[in-house]
Amino acid sequence: MKGRNPVTLNNLYDSLTQVIPAALIKVDEPLKKYTYTKTGGNADFYVSPVRYEDVSAVMKLAQDYDVPVTFLGNGSNIIIRDGGIRGIVLSLLNLKDIQVEYNQIIAGSGAAIIDVSTTARDHHLTGLEFACGIPGSVGGAIFMNAGAYGGEIKDCIDHAKVIDENGEMFTLDKEALALDYRTSAIQKRHLVVLEATFNLERGDVNLIQAKMAELTQRREDKQPLEYPSCGSVFRRPPGHFAGQLIQEAGLQGHRIGGVEVSKKHAGFIVNVDHGTATDYENMISHVRDTVLAHAGVELQPEVRIIGEYI
Repeated sequence: MKGRNPVTLNNLYDSLTQVIPAALIKVDEPLKKYTYTKTGGNADFYVSPVRYEDVSAVMKLAQDYDVPVTFLGNGSNIIIRDGGIRGIVLSLLNLKDIQVEYNQIIAGSGAAIIDVSTTARDHHLTGLEFACGIPGSVGGAIFMNAGAYGGEIKDCIDHAKVIDENGEMFTLDKEALALDYRTSAIQKRHLVVLEATFNLERGDVNLIQAKMAELTQRREDKQPLEYPSCGSVFRRPPGHFAGQLIQEAGLQGHRIGGVEVSKKHAGFIVNVDHGTATDYENMISHVRDTVLAHAGVELQPEVRIIGEYI
């Protein structure tokens, strides 16, 4: 646990056990266990609350100790550096309840958006078929307004229960969430989603299933799902497609350390041989420099990169 006085960290641990069961607290926990890239250093504390009130209590405790808090969903569109994360990593994966009320689905932040999509199908609700292959959590999907194959979270979200840096909980409606291409008020205001409510419509379950099957097949045909990756690495540049630019720059199959620009889809960087977060960052920089030199287009990362260097 570098960067902080051990006595302070010991005191913080004792205080954490007063607001959340010790079984939900892990010390010096390897974060590569929780990322889709299978990379990342250790967290000082990895905490997994099971109630919204517990999240608030941990946030307020962190404020008292002046300790940083980093929220982590299911790690699908994130790179955690090899030096890990100081302070508290707050995992919301235990907040995964999914409820159906008429034409609405209420889902916890830690629920997989894929599971919400299949729950909608099972209840003959249409509007979330596009999410049937998105690997993120509900919280992460709202954070970046996740989308695929013509659909986006903003098309079906009604409101979200959120928490701020002071541990205060409140609700934001669709307009206040300000969802746009890979951005939201959640990002800009440093908020965290606890729960979301989706508005859907009644539909034919056979048509819903057929659409999901079609999108799943398209994803399997085009994306390198057989390797660990962080999903689509770059935002779509105006008037271009990132994958096409990377392919035209001759980068498919290029390898740095244990990571490689996918031969199947150039928009993905895959972990083919025990790659590290440093390998990922070096590859991202190399791809950006090469595409800029080749096509004059500056790619912007879509993936979040957080944590400390070794």
